[in-house]
Amino acid sequence: MAQAVIVELPDTTTSKITKEIVKLREQGGVVALGRVLTLVVITRSGLEEEAIAAANLASREHPCRIIVLAAGSADAPTGLDGQIRVGGDAGASEVIVLRGSGELAAENESLVSALLLPDAPIVAWWPNGAPAVPSQSPVGRIAHRRITDSSNSSDPREALTHIARTYAAGDTDLAWTRLTNWRIQLAAALDQYDGSDPITALQVEGASDSPSTLLLAAWLRRALNVPITVTEDPRGTGIRRVVIERSKGRVELNRPGSNEATLSQTGQPEQQISLPRRSLQDCLAEELRRLDPDEVFGEVVTEGLNKLLAEEKVAP
Repeated sequence: MAQAVIVELPDTTTSKITKEIVKLREQGGVVALGRVLTLVVITRSGLEEEAIAAANLASREHPCRIIVLAAGSADAPTGLDGQIRVGGDAGASEVIVLRGSGELAAENESLVSALLLPDAPIVAWWPNGAPAVPSQSPVGRIAHRRITDSSNSSDPREALTHIARTYAAGDTDLAWTRLTNWRIQLAAALDQYDGSDPITALQVEGASDSPSTLLLAAWLRRALNVPITVTEDPRGTGIRRVVIERSKGRVELNRPGSNEATLSQTGQPEQQISLPRRSLQDCLAEELRRLDPDEVFGEVVTEGLNKLLAEEKVAP
């Protein structure tokens, strides 16, 4: 692995940062890669390292420029400290960390615009908290895709209903991305049945603090048009179980731990399935694969979720 190059630029400007990137490239410190997008990470100072680590790993699949806005104190004097990271743990990316304070502590399009890759798509990611309306925020307005993470909310149900109220094409949430493997397994199981064996009831069981549980229930409710019961488990346990009752039997996908699941279907032998909880970098890499709006997510969060919550059929 190439040795990491880290350049500190205290009390700087975006113009000076741009000149330093060019200088590093001319000196051979930055490998010229076909970077395919700019990922803008909007977070707070002290919380940026986990997001940078995930973005670096995702960049091995999607070479990109990563711009991190790590907001400092709005009460401090206005200033900007910069840092450039290339090579080593930076993966296939070049990372620009901007730590603004005072008037530069707020999400700021002007800081970002001077550092964007020319003619490349822009993805905005808020790993810790999100603006009131992501599509109308300073960076969200210029982004092709906008990624939030409702799992970091103290009230996941309210976070999802807020996403439903403010949704715009291009929005997505990592609570939805974490469901990909669950949806693949359930769709495969459902494809084996025809209309002669109708679904009569649905149940989803998962943690009370898991927005993914509600989104999975909303997806099933919308796709199958059958009322659904959501059973809440203790916090921190994620999604546990899905039961699909049919007139001639049932389908049950049960994950009692965090990795292995059992798929049980009436008249068929049990199957052991690898269904691990997805890492942050896996979810981010998946979202970076597509730069068009996720229409299924939009329909689930605006239609399926509203229908699910209107019925409020939640078991204790």
